[in-house]
Amino acid sequence: MNYKMIGKFIGRILLVEAVFLFPALLISLFHQESEAVRALLITIMIIVAVAGGMIGISRGSQKGFHAREGLVCVGLSWIVMSILGCLPFFLSGAIPNYMDALFEIVSGFTTTGASILSDVESIPKGLLYWRSFSHWVGGMGVLVFLLAVSSGDERNKGFTMHLLRAESPGPKVGKLVPRMKRTAEILYLMYVLLTVLNVVFLLIGKLPLFDALCTAFGTAGTGGFGIKNDSIAGYSPYIQNVCTVFMLLFGINFSCYYLLLIRQFKSVLKDEELRMYVGMVLGSILLITVNLKDYYATLGETLRHVAFQVASIVTTTGFATTDFDLWPGFSKAILLCLMVVGACAGSTGGGFKCGRALLILKGLHRSIHQIIHPGKVQVVRVNGRMIEEKVMENTNAYLAAYVLLIVSSFLLVSLDGFSMEANLSAVISCVNNIGPGFAEVGPSCNFGAYSLFSKAVLIVDMLAGRLELFPILILFSRTTWRHR
Repeated sequence: MNYKMIGKFIGRILLVEAVFLFPALLISLFHQESEAVRALLITIMIIVAVAGGMIGISRGSQKGFHAREGLVCVGLSWIVMSILGCLPFFLSGAIPNYMDALFEIVSGFTTTGASILSDVESIPKGLLYWRSFSHWVGGMGVLVFLLAVSSGDERNKGFTMHLLRAESPGPKVGKLVPRMKRTAEILYLMYVLLTVLNVVFLLIGKLPLFDALCTAFGTAGTGGFGIKNDSIAGYSPYIQNVCTVFMLLFGINFSCYYLLLIRQFKSVLKDEELRMYVGMVLGSILLITVNLKDYYATLGETLRHVAFQVASIVTTTGFATTDFDLWPGFSKAILLCLMVVGACAGSTGGGFKCGRALLILKGLHRSIHQIIHPGKVQVVRVNGRMIEEKVMENTNAYLAAYVLLIVSSFLLVSLDGFSMEANLSAVISCVNNIGPGFAEVGPSCNFGAYSLFSKAVLIVDMLAGRLELFPILILFSRTTWRHR
């Protein structure tokens, strides 16, 4: 295990986090929020000191960097970032309990949007900005950002793929262009451009700049932290519709946007995962609209709320315009299914991913055919390309780990005595990085009532879900820390 190389990268990531805290500091200075300013300054100094110490200790590190180091580096980076990133909330007194503050920032970085706050509007503006910006940082991934802005060292060309694979969502991560650093640059450029476009459309709807930025951060990262107690419900129908469109856009695999840029339109139209995603969204909107035909005053209002909530849940954003926990059982069942499946691989959305669901369905189809025709050799193809058996094996392993994590977490959280609906939806929500669940953790409630133990379990769930399980799970394996 190359501990010095891991320490060096974590130190550099912490320096990036310290830089990202400065806009929040400036906002608090502008609004004369003395406690927030003090907390942010202390946090920045602590982070810089820790980062400097880690980089100093890691001098003379060897350049070798393998898959194991990549997974450990990503897992530890997100943990250390969260441990220090929650300090502004705790030191300012905005969230007096450290575990609650940690829960809040982990929910932010993992783009979950599950909150322990009952009065969001009482939080200082600078801290609200940091809370929302954590979604934007976590949406594409801070390590991807670091790869995009790094100078690039050809002697280290092997480590970049290991880092990107460990942090990026989906069953298989590949390069958009031959150079890995250039791939990271393209990803972040598209991410920034879509975010800016989102802000522009929100400003056209006469949303204040601060509100537009925070809402766009939550939409782009598919996080869902609102800066109002009623989430997005108090905004105009135009603003809600803009959020609906952009949530769906950020739920699409970013490689599709790259294909559009290089004018490979047919490849995008033939993309099976994209077709599944669009079909799932349209089908869900249609079914829920029919189920809610008498629930709202007009068909237009029904469509607006249904489209928004379907987009919010399938992309695992977690914004809300209405209390969908009051919807009929059939509509809630559809939303629960969308919670599990989630958005496309390679997007900022969470969930099991449409790409994996597609592979599971195709693998099931192949198994049925092999039972009928045992002598026939069949392969799984997606978009006309043969899928390697290793990818299929990894997908099945992921499914097993995914189910095991949900079941074990559900049992542990159930010790708190809440309803089964609340506990199961809370776990599914955190593992899939969604935010709101049903019953006691519905869109009009929060996670504050859970015990510290349950919050710790849900924190692990959020981190594991955002990092595709394995970078967190391998940290608990003894073999990970053995010397080769």
